[in-house]
Amino acid sequence: MKNLWLGLTLIVAASAVLLISDWSQRSSVGSLKRVAIVQHASQAALDEGVAGILDGLAAHGFVDGKTVSIQRFNAENDLVTANAIARQVVSSNFDLVVTSSTLSLQTIATANKDGKVKHVFGIVADPFSAGVGISRENPLNHPKYLTGIGSFVPVDRALKMAKDLYPGLKTVGLAWNAGESNSAAFTMATRAACKDLGLRLLEANAENTSGVLEAASSLVSRGADALFITGDVTVMVAADSVVSAAKRGRIPVFTIMPPNVKKGAIFDLGANFHDVGVQVGELAAKVLNGTDPATVPVLNVVPERLTVNKLAFAGLRDSWSMPQATLDRAEMIIDEQGEHKSAPARGQSK
Repeated sequence: MKNLWLGLTLIVAASAVLLISDWSQRSSVGSLKRVAIVQHASQAALDEGVAGILDGLAAHGFVDGKTVSIQRFNAENDLVTANAIARQVVSSNFDLVVTSSTLSLQTIATANKDGKVKHVFGIVADPFSAGVGISRENPLNHPKYLTGIGSFVPVDRALKMAKDLYPGLKTVGLAWNAGESNSAAFTMATRAACKDLGLRLLEANAENTSGVLEAASSLVSRGADALFITGDVTVMVAADSVVSAAKRGRIPVFTIMPPNVKKGAIFDLGANFHDVGVQVGELAAKVLNGTDPATVPVLNVVPERLTVNKLAFAGLRDSWSMPQATLDRAEMIIDEQGEHKSAPARGQSK
């Protein structure tokens, strides 16, 4: 009996220690606001966006582990995982969720239809066509618990630059995933821009990253003079496959998604997604400080970024060349000397 009482006493004591320890941990964490940051895949533009979000939050005093508790989630381009993350985040009493990518916006918005958590989004091409209740005509018409920043990069400028670099350009190849609303929006814009510029557009569907190489290769075999990458996450994750297919056909790749020049594209003319992320982080900080998301309009913000890879021009079958005036505009250039900055980025928003 004495041993039994001793055992019970030890159990109660151990439980008390665990309870006090847990209470102490909860008290220290509980005093901080909790933020979830969700992205759909490990991809340069999304990674840069998240880095910017963290910088934007920190600039307004929200530093992880000190003045805020931040938990990061990454679906690694898997929709089943993305939906599971969304359900977990919405049910976990976060003060705010911040998403990077259209698919993350959509999965969180679907799980959060009852508005259990405030939601700020960014690194999204066209939030108005994402099916989450945001009006293109009235940027203030959106779910009261949801707001953010769109960044629809104008594809016509990249296509025009490509034609300027090679006046003989006639046919452009585009691999894209019809299951991504953001990709569909870019594809429609590309079709219109090609028509205006007198270019023929070849398309190939890639339902997943493993299908990107086959799609890109088919475009090369069908006679594309160059391959174009837009804001399709499926294709961006497999950008190496697009470059590989293009190299076999001795044609270039150009994109609107910096920094794909590091993977072998001749140029990227798009947005500085770190700067976009900073603005998203600043907006998130305002919401944490009490700003009502319902009062914040959804705007399109595109701080321009041009990056160039001069090495990627070598071995092309056609006469592509980069004028000095264009090089002077570039924020970053890759050449025989390595990677270096040429000029400060130029920004624009509307």
